[in-house]
Amino acid sequence: MASMMMMERGMMGMPAMGMGPMAGQKPGMAAPANPMMVPKCTMTFEKCAGGMKVMCVCEDKVSAGMLQNLCAMMAGGMMSCAMMMNGMMVCCCNMMMGHCKVEMTKDGCCMMCTSGDQECAAMIQACCDCCESMMKAGCTCCMMMNNMPICCSC
Repeated sequence: MASMMMMERGMMGMPAMGMGPMAGQKPGMAAPANPMMVPKCTMTFEKCAGGMKVMCVCEDKVSAGMLQNLCAMMAGGMMSCAMMMNGMMVCCCNMMMGHCKVEMTKDGCCMMCTSGDQECAAMIQACCDCCESMMKAGCTCCMMMNNMPICCSC
């Protein structure tokens, strides 16, 4: 499991997971890190009918624009939340059991993950409770779409 390092504006050090060795690299060697800056935002988690909403609000227009562009590029992908503490992943909630969509807001975006199936909706809402309680306990959240980080909480 790779660790992440907090930067002024985001996360850095996400390795290319699941990829084979690169040219000139021996099998069994770790793939090099793929550094990427992601916008920092304030995240709030709330339950909604059939699932959950994650509101991502950025402090400035540049961060909000970058977040919205990343969301537009990855639209329709699987949403996941990696809860981090001291650079280590504590928990990761993959929303593979629901339909995820993103709506742009004035200063960021609203991500919704819902399901018409009662049991799947209950799982999504349990993930919402988990993420919310971990944020209150001091964790940061790295929101991802298709395993690509799109924003992190501050």
